[in-house]
Amino acid sequence: MAHYNFEGNISNVNDRQLEFIKSAIEDLGFKESKVTFEAVGAAGDNYAATVKRIIIEGDNGKLAMIAKIAPSNENMRLRLNAPLTFGNEHIMYKKFLPKLTQLQKQANIPEDEILKFPKCYGSSVEAPNEVILLEDLKEDGFVMMDRLKPLSEECVTSVLKNLAVFHSLSYVLKNKEPETFNYFKDNLKNMWAALVNAPSEDLASLESIEQLYMGVVDNEEYKNLIKHKICQLGPLNAKMSVIEPASRYAVIHHGDAWTTNFMFKFKGDELDQSILIDYQLSKISSPATDLLYMIFNCTDIESRRKNYHNWLDYYHLELDKSLSNYGLKASRVYSRELLDADLKRYGKLGFGSCLLVSNIMIANSEEASKFKDFFESDTEALADSFYEIHDDTAVLLRKRITGLIEDFYAFGLL
Repeated sequence: MAHYNFEGNISNVNDRQLEFIKSAIEDLGFKESKVTFEAVGAAGDNYAATVKRIIIEGDNGKLAMIAKIAPSNENMRLRLNAPLTFGNEHIMYKKFLPKLTQLQKQANIPEDEILKFPKCYGSSVEAPNEVILLEDLKEDGFVMMDRLKPLSEECVTSVLKNLAVFHSLSYVLKNKEPETFNYFKDNLKNMWAALVNAPSEDLASLESIEQLYMGVVDNEEYKNLIKHKICQLGPLNAKMSVIEPASRYAVIHHGDAWTTNFMFKFKGDELDQSILIDYQLSKISSPATDLLYMIFNCTDIESRRKNYHNWLDYYHLELDKSLSNYGLKASRVYSRELLDADLKRYGKLGFGSCLLVSNIMIANSEEASKFKDFFESDTEALADSFYEIHDDTAVLLRKRITGLIEDFYAFGLL
């Protein structure tokens, strides 16, 4: 590997991936340059990929990029469906997101209002050597918020605006280039629907998670509400994956809209902008799915009770504003009443999805590291790992699950 002139932390990056990275760097005009790899993120920030920061220094100057490296461990690849998730993100960064930029430029949207996403410097979907090279947003002053803390109200509204514009552009593409939209609809795959074909051992691990959650709540009614909600995610997603492609209201959604997949830029103490990252779970779905996932995974019960309906109003207003740039109206494309109906229609699915990731989202660094280790190990060990949480984590888990149940009920979603 010395002939690559690579230094630093290249663990979990195989020779084929290093070859691809070398070629991509040379295509950018950096030949015979010093290339340094650094690990990125704390435990719990990334499960589906190894993430590295690559710093390139040469005669042409300096460039930093982020490399998302597919797991080589076969258990991890199977459980996280690496070919599907990296295939989705390849399509998003190389085709879908550039198409959205094109639509906005054709409509003469001001440069500072165009929906932003990280530049993609290269992407390979050669299994099992998948790798995606992206702009390092940290170089432009973007930061990631603490996944263990709820997002502030200003951060939530900034993300909602991004989601509104992101969703609106699906409607624009569907209106202007239906065949192009259909290509994305057909080629972005639903990872959760694949759960219906998961081995019985993996399905048993979902039951283990349910049992853990039922064990941390005291209320019998709450226990009954948790029962089967996670195990039914596969069948529910499979059912919706049949219905959604024919829906005139469906969009390409983000699919994993939570704290570690947003980055924020501040000017002093004031939030300047936010950006969506990580499109591995993007697919055809209702806009409501992103809203449910983001609101209930990134906020606490106090802020939801105060802002939930205002957040939805704000999202829909921004959706309408964006659509108006293309001669479309939200009242005809996706009305507020339809949004409310979809929130209820997807309530059970949203609740189950939020439950599924609850222990991952509140795990401390030690527990998060164990989760990743167990993703790579046998299924029995994986199931056992979900029971091994600290007492203080159990308190957080109880609070989170209780809040989810009470708010999904309070807002008429269960």
